Amino acid sequence: MNTNTGKVTLLSAGPGDLDLLTLKAAKALAAADVLLLDDLVNPEIVTLAPQARVIRVGKRGGCRSTPQAFIERLMRRYALKGLHVVRVKGGEALLFGRAGEELAVLRGAGIPVEIINGISSGFAAAAGLGISLTHRRHCHGVSFVTAHTEDHGEPDWAALAATRTTLAVYMGMRRIDSIAAALLASLPADTPAAVVQWAGGSNERRLMSRLDRLAADATNAGFGSPAVILVGSAVGESVERVWAIDDERRDEPATMQTDMPNAREAIAQAA
Repeated sequence: MNTNTGKVTLLSAGPGDLDLLTLKAAKALAAADVLLLDDLVNPEIVTLAPQARVIRVGKRGGCRSTPQAFIERLMRRYALKGLHVVRVKGGEALLFGRAGEELAVLRGAGIPVEIINGISSGFAAAAGLGISLTHRRHCHGVSFVTAHTEDHGEPDWAALAATRTTLAVYMGMRRIDSIAAALLASLPADTPAAVVQWAGGSNERRLMSRLDRLAADATNAGFGSPAVILVGSAVGESVERVWAIDDERRDEPATMQTDMPNAREAIAQAA
């Protein structure tokens, strides 16, 4: 290995709120020479890396994106110059973040790699709704799934429904109609379902619905990407639904903004 080789840190920036960064992440940012910044990361994160050169390498589904191969070349180039490169990814780097491809390239070049975990948007969405993804009264697990397979197809929704786990669907808003229709072939129409847009951020939006109305409710309420779709009976424990029932709005989708009371306050007011 080249003795002048630097290193790359794959850093998980979480869902947006900088308070959710780990101390380890903050330390890595402070020591960074080069920051490769994903599009969905809170832009204020650069204030934690005062000495770093910032290069924005946004990747968004359905939008113009920086090619993955170019990002990998940047990491390799700067690390081989002896620099500490911090590749900042939204959410959790090891969950739908193409970390596997980047690890292979860097290891192939003999570049040391460190991984720093963070909070995925699926967990942030559950926190916003005030639910446990693995509530033992409802399920025995949770399935994290992307709506897009490598060949641009879709996952086996019938097989996923058969697991009876809570489904956390990433990158699915453009296909929410087909996702709901596919799941309805295996799940009851009244299965609780929700959409959380910008989960964990200051502009978070949440919508509670049921599977047969999910696509229409989300569309009518103007929900779009980036968002997480949650489906399963555990979702029905949401304080959003408590709030809607107490307001006698049983026939309307329950939506709340982050300026509404938090989960604990909502429960207290609903009691």
